[in-house]
Amino acid sequence: MDTEAQHMERDRSSGPAEGAEEGSRSTHVRDRPAGSITWGRTVFLGMLCTVALLLFSAFVLQPFLIPSGSMQPTLRVGDRVLVNKLAYRFGSAPRRGDVVVFDGTGSFVQETASGGNAVGALLHGAAASLGLVEPAGSDFVKRVVGVGGDRVVCCDKRGRLEVNGAPVDEEYLHPGDHPSDVSFDIVVPDGRLWMMGDHRSNSRDSRDHLGQPGGGMVPVERVIGRVDWLGWPLGRLGSLEGTDAFTGIRPADADHG
Repeated sequence: MDTEAQHMERDRSSGPAEGAEEGSRSTHVRDRPAGSITWGRTVFLGMLCTVALLLFSAFVLQPFLIPSGSMQPTLRVGDRVLVNKLAYRFGSAPRRGDVVVFDGTGSFVQETASGGNAVGALLHGAAASLGLVEPAGSDFVKRVVGVGGDRVVCCDKRGRLEVNGAPVDEEYLHPGDHPSDVSFDIVVPDGRLWMMGDHRSNSRDSRDHLGQPGGGMVPVERVIGRVDWLGWPLGRLGSLEGTDAFTGIRPADADHG
């Protein structure tokens, strides 16, 4: 009787312990996959967000880091602007006074053969498209001063630019700057743009490429987008102020109508 009672006690005491150990093992086994799924999901969501940002930047709105002072005081070194890539996608064209980002290949810089570190170029392009690093050396930001057909002359007797015979009072110029220290009289070909920086004494623009192939004129299809907003620093956050300097300028063919 005593021996049988001892066996029964051992059976009762061992049952819950084995069950508890098995439950602990099963709980431990279930927790590990749950943790792995959560980590994998986090990585996947991060990659998905990055791809979405790159696509949004490529086709809709691209941050652009201002690398130089050629557009002061409108844009300052280190500003991050937002470039509207849809501005000219649906029949609209760049207008006089617009501040635009464009690819200067073939107009501001010579075309070069492709080569170098393709992976490095790809990573730099992705970072630049998010406004994290300076843009490629062929990307510029300037103001549109003349469009196809315009005659742009510098300067009249009061030292002002003339577009199609009308003087332009450029209130956006850097304090102390003249409209241009270089005289010119050009007619912009159709489908091209005459570009100038607001800090005229510190801007290499269409004036500097007059004697080169293309004459400093930028093809419209090379325009990446229009600068519509300032995104950084926070103290300057908001839409880019427009200009009335070109209001009332008649089209170039108005005199022939």
